Amino acid sequence: MATFSFSIVTTSVSAAAASSCRSKTNWSRYKPSTRISCIGWDPEGVLGPPQGGHIDRLEFRKRLETDADAREAFDRQIREEAERRQAVRDFRVPPETPKELIEYFLDTEAQDIEYEIARMRPRLTKEFYDQLKSELGQIRFAVTKTQEMEDRLIELEALEKALEEGKEAFDKMQAELATAKDSLHKIFTSKDVKVTLLDMVEHNQINRSLLTLLDENIANARRSNQIRAAEYMEKLRGDVLKYITV
Repeated sequence: MATFSFSIVTTSVSAAAASSCRSKTNWSRYKPSTRISCIGWDPEGVLGPPQGGHIDRLEFRKRLETDADAREAFDRQIREEAERRQAVRDFRVPPETPKELIEYFLDTEAQDIEYEIARMRPRLTKEFYDQLKSELGQIRFAVTKTQEMEDRLIELEALEKALEEGKEAFDKMQAELATAKDSLHKIFTSKDVKVTLLDMVEHNQINRSLLTLLDENIANARRSNQIRAAEYMEKLRGDVLKYITV
C-alpha cells in the first residue's frame, strides 16, 4: 500500500451554509430537519442537503471524473465558498445571556443552524432551556394573544425542536468521532485496505463520522498541497462510502 506523510486531523462538526448577506429565518415555516452529516464529495457542506435530480447529479459526477478542468473549477468553488461562509460565521459575535442567545438562534439562517448548535453546544444548558420554556409558557398561557405573539410562539416552538434534534445529532457524532480517529489510523496503516474495511463493517465501525473525519483530512491535505495524499484519500473515501449504512 502506498504511504504518505500526513497526519490525521480531528474535527468537531462541519455544518451547513452561511450567506454573505444574512436574512432572518422564517421560523414560522421552518420544519426541523437538522442533520449533522457528510454525504457525497462536499466536505464543507457548500451544496447543502441532498436533493432530487439523481440523473443530473450522476452526469455531473461523471464529468468531474473525466474533465480535469471541471474538477479543478469545482474544487476551487468549494474552497472559495467555504472561506466566504466561514468569514461570515466568524463575524457573528456570540451573546452573553440565555435570552440573547435565543434571539441569536432566531436570527440564524435555517441552513446554518447546525453550525451554530455545534459552536454553542456548551451554552445549551438548563439555564438556557429554562429561559426558552419560560418564554413559551408566557405566550401559551396568555389570556389574549396578538398575531405577533402567535407568530413568536410558532418561531420558538420550531426553534426548540430544531435545537433538540441538532443537539442530539451533535452529541452522537462527537461520541462517534472519539473512535473515528483510531479507525482512520487503522485504515491508513493497513496492508490490505479491503480486508480492513470488511472487518470494520463487521464490527459496525464504518459510519458517517468516519467519513466526516476523512473529508477533513482530504481538505487539509489539499490546503497543504499534498496532492497525492489527497487523491489517495479521495479514492479511499469512495471505498468507505460503499459501506456506509447509517
